[in-house]
Amino acid sequence: MAYSTKQIAELFPNIMDIKDAALRDKVAAVWNESLTSGCGGKGWTFDEIRAIPFTLLAGPIDLRFVEHLNSCCKQCIAIARVLGEVFGPRVPVHFDHLIAGSLLADVGKMLEFDKDASGKVIKGHFGDMLRHPFSGVALCYKHGIPAEVMHIVATHSHEGDKVERTIESWIFHHADFIDFDIAKVLGKKALAARKEG
Repeated sequence: MAYSTKQIAELFPNIMDIKDAALRDKVAAVWNESLTSGCGGKGWTFDEIRAIPFTLLAGPIDLRFVEHLNSCCKQCIAIARVLGEVFGPRVPVHFDHLIAGSLLADVGKMLEFDKDASGKVIKGHFGDMLRHPFSGVALCYKHGIPAEVMHIVATHSHEGDKVERTIESWIFHHADFIDFDIAKVLGKKALAARKEG
């Protein structure tokens, strides 16, 4: 099954905020491929992707992967607007690149993740070999995503710590870690509550 841009927008509504229609369709094409070829080649349904935990590294938390991507995208837009309001053109932000990058940063997780025999989401063999920034860039390159957007995908996590990040990459990096650091706090609280109960 192939997912259209309109269908991808059901998962990620901010894709429609990308003004460049060609870039918007390319972002949707990357998501289409990751959804149809991920999960060890079995593909992911919309219901499955909506149920995937935000991270496998924070413990038993009730935050989902799709929610995280939407949260980061909205945070990025808000941060860029505040920067524009306070600093004006002295801090130039390319909104289309920022939105596209925020929606594609974790697209490689659809290849990184798999399901075990019981249906639990796990890091699969592909994920053991390649972390999602690498597989995400590969998918993006295949679909003609601009280098400025691939830069956000490539540098959003610790893989970017040794390179010169762009303004858009810094914005996404911090939005991503706001969610991740909060998830770790929630995970520790959930574990503590389980031990007490």
